[in-house]
Amino acid sequence: MSSNNRNEVVIETRALRRVFGKTVAVDSLDLTIHKGEIFGLVGPDGAGKTTTLRLLAAIMDPTSGSASVLGFDTVRQAEAIKEHIGYMAQIFSLYRDLSVAENLNFFADVFGIPRRVRAERINRLLDFARLKEFRKRRAGQLSGGMQKKLGLACTLIHEPEILYLDEPTTGVDPVSRREFWDILAALHVRGVTIVVSTPYMDEAERCSRVGLMYEGRLIECAAPAEIRRHVPGQVIQFRPADRIRARAILRAEPAIREVQSYGELLHVFVDDVEQGQALIRQMMAQAGIGISGMRQVEPRMEEAFVSLIRQRMEAVEPESILMRREAVSE
Repeated sequence: MSSNNRNEVVIETRALRRVFGKTVAVDSLDLTIHKGEIFGLVGPDGAGKTTTLRLLAAIMDPTSGSASVLGFDTVRQAEAIKEHIGYMAQIFSLYRDLSVAENLNFFADVFGIPRRVRAERINRLLDFARLKEFRKRRAGQLSGGMQKKLGLACTLIHEPEILYLDEPTTGVDPVSRREFWDILAALHVRGVTIVVSTPYMDEAERCSRVGLMYEGRLIECAAPAEIRRHVPGQVIQFRPADRIRARAILRAEPAIREVQSYGELLHVFVDDVEQGQALIRQMMAQAGIGISGMRQVEPRMEEAFVSLIRQRMEAVEPESILMRREAVSE
């Protein structure tokens, strides 16, 4: 798997659209992904991430528009595409009664891997996924994290050039998530193109570029650092004694750009930190709300995404801003 020609376009969509009845799952998607990228798809549930991956994997045909993978059209040349890609669904179909090695052998049969190279490839994948000592264990007896790694190893058995992963670390512990991403980083170094959907902002930070989807549309697509620069102004964090009332008071103040909730904390977006801190202290004192831990914090991917989604809400449906704002912030 060569790491050359990193600027080569391997996935391209034009006005891609998929409709289910009255629901538009993917709407006018224009996307370009280059060889060797880790491209992250991020967005709330129902944003269209899974449908997008299925369209790119030629599992599903678009309602309109087009997509090409490695120069092959996803509708007219679907079978040719499937030789070059690996697709790992949210719930990967491992055979729980088969051992780790038997699962790998089964998928090697499915992909027609010749016997002369199979043993060496399986051993290499077991090492790569850190599952060698568990090769005889039944898949149903593995931890959630190990099942995810086995699913990835099975997806890699035919050495695909492009890997599609649909929320691959959902439901596993933080250590297993980190190990899984270490494996993805090693694949990235080898030149494999990875398209991954994830609900975790720390995972989005590890991608070459990130696409934010909302209601079927791609509303932002850039490198993580560039997306963070979309955060409006500077961010002040503090803990109010009454978070709900403090948030409502601050949102009514025109000098405050935006307010987001994170557990017991509020993140307040202002143009100037010193002036903003003085204003917050004054407003909270007037309302009789105690505060603690006030400090400036660096904007994170999560702040940027919440802000971008809110901007989208306000542009599309201004009459429902107040109701929907609460859903995004909590």
